[in-house]
Amino acid sequence: MNSKPRERAADKFDDDDYPAYTMGRAAEMIGATPAFLRAVGEARLIVPLRSEGGHRRYSRYQLRIAARVRELVDQGTPIDAACRIVMLEDQLEEAQRLNEELRKPDADANQPDAC
Repeated sequence: MNSKPRERAADKFDDDDYPAYTMGRAAEMIGATPAFLRAVGEARLIVPLRSEGGHRRYSRYQLRIAARVRELVDQGTPIDAACRIVMLEDQLEEAQRLNEELRKPDADANQPDAC
């Protein structure tokens, strides 16, 4: 019996980008409505994949983003502003990560050589 297909299936469950959740299940998981997820999609913050039948499917990564938007909306932020805030937070995080990467060679270059 070949175990390769099982390993591949298991890998999908560990993949944050695998679109495993239907709209109804995704909305339930983050305590929102399908209309909320559609609005986040219309803002282009997340773009769900589509099943062969055309149904939206969401990944865990996308659900974490939608949950962050929901937190902001629950605090009184309009959904379009909440989506923009999350986009900017994501851009800032990426810029900080890149900045840190770019600093590493400088830190290594400033280290005295061990003799």
